[in-house]
Amino acid sequence: MTTRKTILAISGSTRSNSTNESILKFIKEKYSQEVNIELYTGIGSLPHFNPDLDVEPVDASVKEFRQLVRKADGVIICSPEYVFSLPGSLKNALEWMVSTIIFAKKPTALIVASGMGEKAFESLQLIMRTLEAGFTEDTALLISGARGRFDAGGKPKDEQTAQELDHAVKALISLLGH
Repeated sequence: MTTRKTILAISGSTRSNSTNESILKFIKEKYSQEVNIELYTGIGSLPHFNPDLDVEPVDASVKEFRQLVRKADGVIICSPEYVFSLPGSLKNALEWMVSTIIFAKKPTALIVASGMGEKAFESLQLIMRTLEAGFTEDTALLISGARGRFDAGGKPKDEQTAQELDHAVKALISLLGH
């Protein structure tokens, strides 16, 4: 019997009940028979990244975040775009990973669900390439006009969005070695 794989889901939004968090909760419920998905909600409580503080022992919240990513078989990041960029809290969380190899070859899905999202999508892909994350064209998804494409529970309202989301999540699951 094989052990079920675990995916760490990270919302780039710190807003409670954000569209991005709702999408991750929908994914968690929809794929619960295939994988365990753990939602990480602590990016807003991580200290501001400072290379001078990136020495052992690191802050407890940074240590916990790194351990969660390390132990997960894969990661899904779902983020909005703020002022044509990633939210500062998500960028900060990812900056705490730069001095590590935790994301190296880690199967990863990148979803930007926002009003427009193009610049945040480009930025997230660049950052994750720098961290050597294991994402592919199939596990990277830009969803523009997100608020109109999902209901309050994070469920896609139209078939095209549902298929795109399904394709990205299934591509990530296949990277996990199922």
